[in-house]
Amino acid sequence: MHPIERLRYVARASGADQGLLVRETAQALAAFHHDPPGLVAASRRIVDRHPTSAPIWWLCARMLTAPDSRQEAWAAVDDIDADTTALELAHSLTPDSTACVIGWPEQVGEALPRRGDIEVLAVDSLGEGSGLVRRLMHAGIDAVDVPTSGLGAAVASSDVLLLEAVAAGPAGFVGVSGSLAAATVARHAEVPIWVTVGVGRLLPPRMWDALADRHVTRAADPWDLDEEIVPLMLVDRVCGPAGLEAPADAIRRTDCPVAPELFDRGNAPGTYTG
Repeated sequence: MHPIERLRYVARASGADQGLLVRETAQALAAFHHDPPGLVAASRRIVDRHPTSAPIWWLCARMLTAPDSRQEAWAAVDDIDADTTALELAHSLTPDSTACVIGWPEQVGEALPRRGDIEVLAVDSLGEGSGLVRRLMHAGIDAVDVPTSGLGAAVASSDVLLLEAVAAGPAGFVGVSGSLAAATVARHAEVPIWVTVGVGRLLPPRMWDALADRHVTRAADPWDLDEEIVPLMLVDRVCGPAGLEAPADAIRRTDCPVAPELFDRGNAPGTYTG
């Protein structure tokens, strides 16, 4: 496939696994390693199409700031493939506990089948909850498909609320719709709130601010979003490759460089608007 065609394919993709998205993006952008202006334009286009995907921001920032962008692209893919966040979460869960999840979180969904001794209450979000329940039941795990109307009751009756960040920064994280309501209920009911933040999903302050700004300003309907920003102050523990950590400790572990080329410049050359 021609790199431009691959770039268009990646730009239009939605709902894809973050690891797959990073691999496809890396392959598309690696073709521009001898064309720095083209790499900048292509990176802006991808980020504009996936404005809340921290792994995409992370990949593009690494490539734009590296001496060898193609080599850095494959290094980033290797880092994503070696992510142990799901394994760490599986090890951290308490036996015979009840966990509440929202929708079908990628890394949480990978961790849960590793445990056969917990119950999962999967609250539907974006029509994905039932799919996760079927997968878990096939793996021998007790799982209940909870409609959105039962979110509050499900959270309050759980031992832990497991949320997932597709992007995180010093002030908050981006989670699937329903995450904020679930976290608010959990805080009131004194249910511990854990958030998975895998490799490439934690951004430094300037990069997080740029991502959060795009999420807010480019929403067609602020009351009907697939994702929402949840304040980090609601979170008890962050689970990443280093295991469970306090949020203040976890946010210090970002390995994403700052790439000003990715910041929103309106109609600046290379900004994708189509």
